[in-house]
Amino acid sequence: MSKVFVSWSGGKESSLAFHKAKLDGFTPSYLLNMITQDGSRSRTHGLAREVLSLQAEAMGVPLIQRKTGWESYEDNFKKVVLQLKERGIEGGVFGDIDLEEHRTWVKRVCKEISIRPYLPLWGKQQKEILEDFINSGFQAIVVAVKIEFLGKKWLGRKIDGRFVKDITTLENITPCGEAGEYHTLVIDGPIFKKRIIILESKIHQREEQRLLDISRCILEDKAGRQRMKEYLGRP
Repeated sequence: MSKVFVSWSGGKESSLAFHKAKLDGFTPSYLLNMITQDGSRSRTHGLAREVLSLQAEAMGVPLIQRKTGWESYEDNFKKVVLQLKERGIEGGVFGDIDLEEHRTWVKRVCKEISIRPYLPLWGKQQKEILEDFINSGFQAIVVAVKIEFLGKKWLGRKIDGRFVKDITTLENITPCGEAGEYHTLVIDGPIFKKRIIILESKIHQREEQRLLDISRCILEDKAGRQRMKEYLGRP
């Protein structure tokens, strides 16, 4: 079984791609997440790095976080993947769906560093991806919205049947948020050994996004009887 890393955001597409890769016989051995240069948040979803660390612990998979700016993103991405190759990684898993420029970038970069790209969600209908995500047993909430597309009432919403119905009735919104309209945090699912329980959060604005800034969350065993670990946000 080929060892792979997963390009990781903490959201629904990367989680479903991880799940599909595992079902297809790959061994997802690392989560790779690019974070801001000050080391505080993920570059795309705006999640605190500690929340992603807790999520990785819930999955039981090592998380590698690398600081980068957008201008140095590709170089830093290549450097860390080359280091993973030395640990036996042969390919990378990506959750891209239909943005051709993203697939072109993935294929080019992977070719240049001689690893195999795997995009299990590519070309699928976005509504079907949402339904597959839900039916596979995943649970997620909305943690970021682009202000020009969605209001703050969407923050904290669960990705469920009602969400799918509501999001697909909106004009100029892609169901999975592929244009950055919204982002999610996965808190439970078939690839999780423990679940994340969010206890405290507040709404925070960052440039063109509103974020659900998680200030307190815990890991809980699947039976819901024992608190395993707690994250307290920065004061």
